[in-house]
Amino acid sequence: MVGACLALALQAFAKQAGWRIRLVEAHPPGEGHQTSYDARATALSHGSRLLLERLGVWAELSKGAEPIRRIHVSDRGHPGVTRLEAQQEGVPALGYVVENALLGKVLLGALDHDVVEWLAPARVSRVQPQVGGYTLDVEQNGVTQQLRTDLLVLADGGRSGLLEQLGVHRDVKPYGQMAIIANVSSSEGHDSVAYERFTQSGPLALLPLSGKRCALVWTLPEEEAAGVASLPDQAFLARLQDAFGYRMGALTQVGSRACYPLKLIEAQEQVRPHLVVLGNAAHSLHPIAGQGFNLSLRDTLALADTLIAAGRQQRLPGELATLQQYLQRQQQDQRQTVAFSDYLTRLFSNSQPLLTMGRNLGLLGLDMLPPARRLFARRAMGLKA
Repeated sequence: MVGACLALALQAFAKQAGWRIRLVEAHPPGEGHQTSYDARATALSHGSRLLLERLGVWAELSKGAEPIRRIHVSDRGHPGVTRLEAQQEGVPALGYVVENALLGKVLLGALDHDVVEWLAPARVSRVQPQVGGYTLDVEQNGVTQQLRTDLLVLADGGRSGLLEQLGVHRDVKPYGQMAIIANVSSSEGHDSVAYERFTQSGPLALLPLSGKRCALVWTLPEEEAAGVASLPDQAFLARLQDAFGYRMGALTQVGSRACYPLKLIEAQEQVRPHLVVLGNAAHSLHPIAGQGFNLSLRDTLALADTLIAAGRQQRLPGELATLQQYLQRQQQDQRQTVAFSDYLTRLFSNSQPLLTMGRNLGLLGLDMLPPARRLFARRAMGLKA
């Protein structure tokens, strides 16, 4: 999704400037988007909606986007609660939840194939730095071709093998937790409310999807998660109901479950001459705060703006000074967002009595102090405080 967004942001200028863009993707999209009960989804902040409007794809995306009009943050067994409402913030929604298949379909459908060459399914097996750029060995349909580029953007995810190949090291901080990802339904539905619930075992989020479905992100200790994820449906729902409560009535259905370890991962280098690391390859965050893709989208648009400005000055896109300019522009946003996500995760995954008391006072304070609540809401919406 990050690579497609960058191609989309660059393509109009690229057409004028004579640039060519190649988008190498491991998996082609399906034969058209079909809604599935088990479809995976991404939470988009209000700020990301504004960026997607700028890319010209929001009108199409909005047809399948479920709005988040309220966010309800609570701590199980304690009185602390914070409520954020779109109406109070003067926006139509605090965020949106979009199925990944739809997001991919809309992004790829908006690409100008006179400028963007899309290779899929394809795999980059090797990258090598050369004078003035990189060469790539690209495997497609059993054939390997060698491509050359002035600027290589690696947006191949949190387990990027290409970064290891290039010797780009990453700082890894394990949380000692795993996330269970699934879709669930309830008897009363979500009413466009996103729930963040902090429990003794770890935080969980339920994000609104179409109908009465919600996207679940349930964080549990590593030693518990796999066992919980493999429970029979009714036993799983009973365990989740006990952790979440009855704010949406009875939980009635759960789909297939995926389970993966949670770590904060940050690349020690995001730019080199002719190279940019983007998306989860640059920084992988805990999913509970919903900041990962939204930060990556802001990075992507900032990179596009920097490359276009350099191109208008007849500068080559891979010049280190240009890429450092992009990184300097985004560094504060990255640091603040990573710190915000990491702080929330560690604070609400800790059961020490003093910390529990402190965070509950904090939740109550946010709910009763509009200025503080507004600052928190703007950060959650991906806007400058």
